[in-house]
Amino acid sequence: MKEITVVVVGAGSRGSTYARFSKDLPQVKIVAVAEPNEESRRRFASEYTLQPENVFQDWQSLAQHGRVADVAIVATQDSMHRDSAVALLDQGYHMLLEKPLAPHLRDCEEIIDAANRNGKIFAVCHVLRYTDYSRKLKEIIDSGEIGEIVSVQHLEPVVWWHQAHSFVRGHWRNEEESSFMLLAKSCHDIDWLLFMLNRRCERVSSFGNLTHFRKECRPEGAAERCLDCSIERSCPYSAKRIYLDDSHNTGWRDWPLTAVTPDVTEAGILTALQEGPYGRCVYSCDNDVVDHQVVNFEFEGGRTASFTMTAFAPAINRCTRFFGTHGYIEGDSNNIRIYDYLTGWKPTIDINQLDGTISGGHGGGDQRMVEAFFRAVAENNQAYILSGASASLESHRVVFSAEQARKEGRVISISQKSVPMGVDSVR
Repeated sequence: MKEITVVVVGAGSRGSTYARFSKDLPQVKIVAVAEPNEESRRRFASEYTLQPENVFQDWQSLAQHGRVADVAIVATQDSMHRDSAVALLDQGYHMLLEKPLAPHLRDCEEIIDAANRNGKIFAVCHVLRYTDYSRKLKEIIDSGEIGEIVSVQHLEPVVWWHQAHSFVRGHWRNEEESSFMLLAKSCHDIDWLLFMLNRRCERVSSFGNLTHFRKECRPEGAAERCLDCSIERSCPYSAKRIYLDDSHNTGWRDWPLTAVTPDVTEAGILTALQEGPYGRCVYSCDNDVVDHQVVNFEFEGGRTASFTMTAFAPAINRCTRFFGTHGYIEGDSNNIRIYDYLTGWKPTIDINQLDGTISGGHGGGDQRMVEAFFRAVAENNQAYILSGASASLESHRVVFSAEQARKEGRVISISQKSVPMGVDSVR
């Protein structure tokens, strides 16, 4: 089988994750990296034994050099997606692009235009479509076992410490610097709902706001940094608790610690918390994205769904309930339970996923997606991609409409004509 060469554009948490799964495939070889952070760039180049001429300071330097590989895995910051993806697609790369497509709908459309006009294998990292759990659940739904789906409830529990890490202290805390919460985090879930129902969403409404992680909620006596705070021990969002105490108890040595500092020793973490953004009090940050939101959907044929995203939850899995004309399904990303209106409960289906935790790869979805993408490249067959250009653009349109509904306080009609929710046609 012909070797497939890869350049990783953005060697942070997600880019490094996709690289690790890629290198396990026998036909794939990582040959280049583009990464602005010097330490991350050096570490990545060393891990994959890259030639110095294939180590670039940023995506612009890579683009100016000319095409150096068959595939570009693009995992830059959201605001960089449009320019980097379009430039590299136009240079002839096949592309695996981290979600979301871009922070603005017009930019999303320009990326999709570039993917279509270049005719290369293209996938967006909507990894939830690729899990064993999702595949089994969709098989049950499509079989008609519970009749026609009439309504759905879906919960995304962001988890209290994950919200504090990524969306209060971290890269995705501020809409202007990254994107709004529904796009940055929950486009996974909205895309997944469209995939499961395989119907066009026609109308949305939404409510949500930033309720807790605000200066007005700061406890009396709280300091600007957790290491200096006299009431730190009584705060569940304490950076010391999350990155030192909990990391030692759970054995973390990867994400989220590596987002805080490349030196994950106790001394390294303490220095980062004293000097860097992750040691700040959660009530004294420059965050503005919501910490809870609900979205209501009306699909063609009058079907409805509701979605809840909340920061205020323990580390539990996403949970979904499907209400059908002949039965009912409830799933928690690991187990599927079916109730037949004639015969009652059926035996629980245990998916036995690889790992249901955030750091473990979205229930195996990261690995399955990478495998599908490179199989598509190897065989030049877009049909292996579940999250191609058309499907991804459609789900992004719904996300943007939902956020518009929240901000304007009204129901938004989505007039765009339907595009396929599943695989794109073979090119």
